[in-house]
Amino acid sequence: MSKFIAQPANTLSGTLKVPGDKSISHRCIMLGSLANGVTEVSGFLQGEDALATLKAFQLMGVKIERQEDKVTIHGVGLHGLSQPHVPLDLGNSGTSMRLISGILAAQAFDTELVGDVSLSQRPMGRVINPLAEMGAVIESNAGKPPLKIRGGQSLVAIDYDLPVASAQVKSCVLLAGLYAQGQTCVNEPETTRDHTERMLNGFDYPVHTHAKKICLMGGGALTATKIQVPSDISSAAFFMVAACIAPQADITLMGVNINPTRTGVIDILQLMGGNLTVSNEREIGGELLADIRIQSSDLQGIEIPKNLIPLAIDEFPAIFIAASCAIGETVLTNAKELRVKESDRIQVMADGLNILGIENTVLEDGIKIQGGVFSKPSGTIESHHDHRISMSFAIASLRCKHAIEINGVEIKSIIGCQYWE
Repeated sequence: MSKFIAQPANTLSGTLKVPGDKSISHRCIMLGSLANGVTEVSGFLQGEDALATLKAFQLMGVKIERQEDKVTIHGVGLHGLSQPHVPLDLGNSGTSMRLISGILAAQAFDTELVGDVSLSQRPMGRVINPLAEMGAVIESNAGKPPLKIRGGQSLVAIDYDLPVASAQVKSCVLLAGLYAQGQTCVNEPETTRDHTERMLNGFDYPVHTHAKKICLMGGGALTATKIQVPSDISSAAFFMVAACIAPQADITLMGVNINPTRTGVIDILQLMGGNLTVSNEREIGGELLADIRIQSSDLQGIEIPKNLIPLAIDEFPAIFIAASCAIGETVLTNAKELRVKESDRIQVMADGLNILGIENTVLEDGIKIQGGVFSKPSGTIESHHDHRISMSFAIASLRCKHAIEINGVEIKSIIGCQYWE
């Protein structure tokens, strides 16, 4: 654990390319491992979460070669995984644990999934319940990790209504559906990110989507392919907000993933008056990419539309900083999922905003933020080992007159010309 002091700044300029998309990087490893043939990936995100997924499949007998952001996966087919000799440690990656659970529920061998202190407190009942309906047998610690998944179960297809919009739960059920007898369908209350569906189609496994119902038939096969991972819009979001709030800013982000199920942050910032321009749109490997120019903006507080919430669920810590710099009040409701991320992102962000002198009211399912002026911090902001909290308060330095001290920074990143670890 280390501490970072973000120094005041007011300018931001240049052209940059942020690292590869984490959601897509996870799925490249999973589907490439289950495919027949060799999958080649470029632009793979070399972060701890994606590497945890990579290591897990190596421990299950998949040969995976990595040279920086290029990964070669020698697929073993849907039924070619072997039993790991140790529990699969997924670190802090909830995505890894929830999605892999769907795959492991159908294997012939027993497995155990573990994680760090933070992940061990996160709810897994949302994937355990539908998997149990399909015939899986999973033991947990009162719905939390570690998860012990019993092998040798025959899964049956289900038609599952998601209680809350969640791409991770949807993906878990669809991945289990690859092994199930019959047609597995997931019905979404709101549209969520569709990387799993897109990538399954990219591996020649048919997925059918009608409105908010996604279906696939079990018993097929995946065919290896080549994948170029676009830049992660969740990482790009910090730079978008940074440029919007900086007094003097003009930056361009190259090759950002603008999958329609991920662009909520762009829509929200534009509704707030953000000066964002999207250009050079193109499609690579079934995913949409574009260059995004962001300039200093006069932001206004808004009531965030309900339909945009699942499309920006990971970007809200950064959006809270934008709301703090806006004129008037910003209101977010219907966002309970933020309370069960790597941290309770609503409460943790509220605590940090209080330290910076920003008036806010925590709601059961959201927050109200009154835009204002960052005053000198009266204490240290605790990130609770959540990288999105750390990065959000780091970009707040672009509107501060005094340094911001952030505790629990365990990441490496670049904002402006500053580097921290």
